[in-house]
Amino acid sequence: MARQIKTLQLDVTTVCQAACPSCARETDPTFNKSIKHHLTVDRILRNFPEKQIKKLDKMYLCGNYGEPAAGTYTQDILRYFREVNPEITLGMNTNGGVQTTFWWHSLGGILSRPTDYCVFSIDGLEDSNHVYRRNVSWAKVMANAEAYIAAGGNAHWDMLVYKHNQHQVEECEQLARDMGFSWFRAKVSKRPYTNGLEFPLGWQQVPMVPGKIQCYALEHKVVYMDAYGNISPCCWHGMTHTPNAAVKDFEEIRATWKTATPDPVCAEACTLNKVKTRFNSQWQREIQLK
Repeated sequence: MARQIKTLQLDVTTVCQAACPSCARETDPTFNKSIKHHLTVDRILRNFPEKQIKKLDKMYLCGNYGEPAAGTYTQDILRYFREVNPEITLGMNTNGGVQTTFWWHSLGGILSRPTDYCVFSIDGLEDSNHVYRRNVSWAKVMANAEAYIAAGGNAHWDMLVYKHNQHQVEECEQLARDMGFSWFRAKVSKRPYTNGLEFPLGWQQVPMVPGKIQCYALEHKVVYMDAYGNISPCCWHGMTHTPNAAVKDFEEIRATWKTATPDPVCAEACTLNKVKTRFNSQWQREIQLK
């Protein structure tokens, strides 16, 4: 039986200006940065028709390989989904360092419903954000966030905490409050600490403990589409970056959960245990600012 889908996650482009050392763009040896592809509305409709869009509760842009704001058709896609489904919640995750303030002001007008949002991943202040968010201009992020918020956009500040920026968490929270962000959240990364990155002192290490699989995609009724239109069961299984890529069948994946060797991607991303290692439960600081 086909599972019900209420949320669609899109990776709208293979382009990103940043070089975050733990990102799949930097760690995946098969990814070719020179190939630049942008998802279009027409390509979405081939694999996810309008009748399904009308049934969605939410669509958001968060890529494995691409920066949503770098997509050529990003705003066209958002406008189309809102036109087809006026009640849908629209969201986006970004490093905030591309496009003009005019583009971001326009985005704030598109993401105009109370439940709409844009998550800005900002890992510190002017002297620290670039340590992990490499090639991202702090001044540009601040100007773009201000333009988006000024247009009425609902903004979230998400911060990865390392040893080099942990002393700035409170200051970042206050700046987010002063700028008009709606939420401030901070957590440690689950990815390897390489390239000089160090775990913050006094913060909780997040161990992976084998346990029952509680599937995030199944629970929240999510599917993932990459920049070529390939549909995967979820973003963790959606590490594809070529046209017509083969993806795993969800029912085959699900069948492994009752065995001694559950799918390793599921085991890493959606193991439920006492220390909250699930992807949607990692925030060690989560504050609603308004």
